[in-house]
Amino acid sequence: MNNPNLPVGPLGEDPMQLPARRDVEQGLAPHHSAVVLDLLREGQKDNPDEIDLLAYWRMLVKRRWLVLSVVAACAAIALVMTLMATPMYRATTVVKVDSVSSQMVQIGELSTPLWGGWDPEFLTTQVGILTSRNLAERIAEDLRLDRTALAKLRPPSWLERLKGTVRPTEAATDAVPPASDAKMAAADLAAGTGTIMGGLSVEPQLNSKLVNISYSSPVPQFAARVANAVADGYIAAELERAYGANAYAKKYLEDQLQETKAKLEQSERALVEFALKENLVNLGEGQSLAGQNLGTINTSLAEVQAQRIRAQARWTQLQANDSLPQDLMGSSLVPTLRQQRADLQRQYQEKLLVFKPDYPDMQRLKGQIDEMDRQISAEIGNVRRSVRAEYDAAIAQEELLKGQLASLRTESLDTDSRSIQYNILRREADTSRQLYDSLLQRYKMIGAASDIRPNNIAVIDRAQVPGGAYSPNSTTNLAAGLFIGLLLGVALALLLEFLDDTLKTPEDVEQKLRMPVLGIIPKLGAKQSVAEATKDLRSAFSEAYRSVRTALQFSTDHGVPKVLLLTSSVPGEGKSTSALALARNFAQLGKRVLLIEADMRNPSLHRSLAQRSDQGLSNLLAGAATLQDVIIDSGDARLDVILSGPLPPNPAELLSGSRLVSLLSIAAQHYDQVVIDGPPVMGIADGPLLASSADATMLVVDSGRTKISNAQTALKRLLSTRSHVIGVLLTKYDAKAAGYGYQYEGYYAYGGAPARLPGKKR
Repeated sequence: MNNPNLPVGPLGEDPMQLPARRDVEQGLAPHHSAVVLDLLREGQKDNPDEIDLLAYWRMLVKRRWLVLSVVAACAAIALVMTLMATPMYRATTVVKVDSVSSQMVQIGELSTPLWGGWDPEFLTTQVGILTSRNLAERIAEDLRLDRTALAKLRPPSWLERLKGTVRPTEAATDAVPPASDAKMAAADLAAGTGTIMGGLSVEPQLNSKLVNISYSSPVPQFAARVANAVADGYIAAELERAYGANAYAKKYLEDQLQETKAKLEQSERALVEFALKENLVNLGEGQSLAGQNLGTINTSLAEVQAQRIRAQARWTQLQANDSLPQDLMGSSLVPTLRQQRADLQRQYQEKLLVFKPDYPDMQRLKGQIDEMDRQISAEIGNVRRSVRAEYDAAIAQEELLKGQLASLRTESLDTDSRSIQYNILRREADTSRQLYDSLLQRYKMIGAASDIRPNNIAVIDRAQVPGGAYSPNSTTNLAAGLFIGLLLGVALALLLEFLDDTLKTPEDVEQKLRMPVLGIIPKLGAKQSVAEATKDLRSAFSEAYRSVRTALQFSTDHGVPKVLLLTSSVPGEGKSTSALALARNFAQLGKRVLLIEADMRNPSLHRSLAQRSDQGLSNLLAGAATLQDVIIDSGDARLDVILSGPLPPNPAELLSGSRLVSLLSIAAQHYDQVVIDGPPVMGIADGPLLASSADATMLVVDSGRTKISNAQTALKRLLSTRSHVIGVLLTKYDAKAAGYGYQYEGYYAYGGAPARLPGKKR
């Protein structure tokens, strides 16, 4: 394309006088760039302790099919396990267990067991007895569970149950046929005991004395038979234990009674002989008269010492301070006398204003005041003498009681020294007498109650043959499978989401990159091309780029940056498509636009325009072509394009030369808008070089594909070269997949129905 307004030189400029970079028009914000760069380097987060429940919900909505698949798989596993599980039947016997005290009481002429209060430890003990191996062996012997009987109890496999469903057979009326009367072998006994213990469960009913004895078996008749047998065997074992305990206790008490009786006679005889020898009289409670008096005097002495301490403290206070304490002051005449003296002093001062001190009335008042001072001093002296007298009396009384206490102490010690052996003998006799009486009473009770059965266990409900299986419970198992599947699905979805380190939503861009989102480009359908979506001006795709164009008009204080660079962190993020779409949108506003394909390593813009790239930017920067030679017609009268041209071996050296700055300056003078389709930033220096020469840079991010670390590194590189990064363009955004529903998808449909994407239902 030949433009007569363009200069005719290689770049239309004098090589010795290249135009300077237009920093004034760029509207750089170095302070903003430095702040964003510091935040990226520090990795600062917004409210790291805040829990965003909506973000978690969006994660789950995004991976809803994974969660539903895991839930369905767990539910299917639970259903299969339920169908394959062996049906189990449970029979329950309810017994009442009362706690019985080990003591016996006499009621009239009959001895009965003493029913004690409820003890949780007793109930725990009884549950342990019911589940003990000893009781299980007894039940196995009673039921004669040999190998033949146990073979009948083997649960059928799921295949056998399936065959039985198709071809039912008659059920045996009794699953446990009688075995031979021969003694069971040890192996059979062990197997039968294990069978009993394996299906037995004992559970006390809450806040009651009732205990449920349950047995589970694939054979319903056997379950009821074992539950009743355990209850009967438990009652029989407790009765046998009670009989054995009574017989042993009776024999033991007979021996103890004979020995205790002899010790009692000997201790009482020794006590009487010692009392006669020492001339001691028992005063009761093991205390002598001198000891009782000693206690009384000791109590009185403590009271007198307390009085003496109070009197001494008061007297010490009077000696240390001339003024009387408040309690003594209130009970004396000192306050009254001081009030009278104050009145006289006041009269004296009033008359002193009129009369002289030697006036007769003044002399009389002066004498009265002196008399009051004398009375006050006398009253204070009387109080002090009374306190001293009280203190002296307390000291005298204390000394008198101390003397009596010393005398009684000597007398009491003498009596106690002679009563030591007497007290020892008396206690020994009392102990022997109490032990003998207790044993004798216990012996009589056991003898009277030997014919009474102290059965504290009663069967309330005997087990019946269950009418249906209690396990497996298909509803419960299915609910458990759904619940476990939901937990696993949610955990797996959150794990995958946290392991996914890509930028997916506008919120991710703002939080991780600290940059504004200038636009959100929706993801096209699988059968829709970019060209088709661009031609449809009412589609969400086209409207999204018009929204980006509007956002760029407010990105700087002077409107859209004159020279705008589009770049990305890695290839394939949609920067070429976005650059072409924005250039066409600016041309639709009536602007003259120049689109430059600056990616001289892997260009793709020429394919979108269906143009050959024989000459282009590489030729221009190398000085092999003029600006008019490399500009081609895009089909739009207001849009001119410069393709990349032949791929040079040194793109970075071409971009770092002065010709790029001259090209952008001349293009800014002759075009209303210059859009540069730049190369990616990661791994090469082309992107930062172009960004430093452009007025503004917009970073393109592929939703769900661009890694956070790559985007942050690219942004750091751009900001490190003092590039003016104005924001981020989020491309290929799928609102439903990100968990936002129609929040963004329907945004561009305002004012008209959006184009329906092929293969998607709305």
